[in-house]
Amino acid sequence: MLRHRAGRVDPMTAPTTAVVPTSEGNGAGPLVRADNIRVYFPIYSGLLQRKSGDVRAVDDISFDIHRGETLGLVGESGCGKSTTGRALLRLRTLSGGKVLFDGLDLMSLSREELRLTRRRMQIIFQDPYSSLNPRMTVNSIISEPLDTHNLGSKSARQERVAELLQLVGLNPNYRNRYPHEFSGGQRQRIGVARALAVEPEFIVCDEPISALDVSIQAQVLNLLVELRERFGLTYLFIAHDLSVVRHISDRVGVMYLGKLVEVGPPDLLYAGPGHPYTRALLSAVPIPDPKTERLRKRVILTGDVPSPVNPPPGCRFHTRCWLYERLGRPEVCTTDEPPLREVQPAHQAACHFAEDALRSDVGVAHLDEIPEPTGGAATAPAATT
Repeated sequence: MLRHRAGRVDPMTAPTTAVVPTSEGNGAGPLVRADNIRVYFPIYSGLLQRKSGDVRAVDDISFDIHRGETLGLVGESGCGKSTTGRALLRLRTLSGGKVLFDGLDLMSLSREELRLTRRRMQIIFQDPYSSLNPRMTVNSIISEPLDTHNLGSKSARQERVAELLQLVGLNPNYRNRYPHEFSGGQRQRIGVARALAVEPEFIVCDEPISALDVSIQAQVLNLLVELRERFGLTYLFIAHDLSVVRHISDRVGVMYLGKLVEVGPPDLLYAGPGHPYTRALLSAVPIPDPKTERLRKRVILTGDVPSPVNPPPGCRFHTRCWLYERLGRPEVCTTDEPPLREVQPAHQAACHFAEDALRSDVGVAHLDEIPEPTGGAATAPAATT
């Protein structure tokens, strides 16, 4: 039987020799802390391939994720969302700052300590087609993490695979099939089962439903919600669909050009965003009611997204900001980078004129008018036959 509980390990699968590194915090404080993290990718050019600059994919951002919480992370393609998620797992090397997992500095861990710590953290990838090895059976894919960490006997691992398939709503009799024999939604369920195999506490969900058909998206989303509530999981949920993020997240963070520009609970952030960029994103969310849609004040961003190699000085959004234009192009927007500051209790925004943005009626619909993902509320998945 699966006896998953956040922070607990099933004795059946406990390692016989190695010990998972733990902090001395005894569960106090956030489970994950990003402290001024930066991830730069060097650019080389010329005949001698000398470094000519950096792509600032993630540029000095900080946030916490608490136990049992889901932090949604949204933004345009290329804003640094996925790189941030990978940096939290040390799948990307930090250029600066540090990541603490339950008080442990991941960058200070040895290779073996990091391998053991990764039992407590996993990732669900965006593409269910390329993230599963086509030459491996489903049984091998799901049991691979158990093999890597030497958890349980061979028979115990086989039992575990069957339990995991049942848990994510797939027929255990399909364990010897290959990925190409499954639909996209079923493949993503296999990816979820693989992530759960070692009983992690923290899972990075890197746009797990964006590559799926709309009719399947809600099924996978409901599965993730049900698993979180059942096992007390902690998620970083990365997406570009704000309606999806609203329904799964306890807090939502918005990224733009490598920066975290707003963080807050969905009810505050969606009803009254404090950053002009967030209002622009919300104005792009379709509303089913044609009358309400016609009455809404839309935000049309002009110009291209600036290059992350050479971002604009001051506020990085000012080159496309409708509020900057409305306020007469204040000089401070072009000279001083706005800090992420509290504009309401538990609500932070990185804008010099966040109070003006809060009072604006541009782009925002009532929360009830933002559509739920097709499929409704989360329900326990039924086994697919």
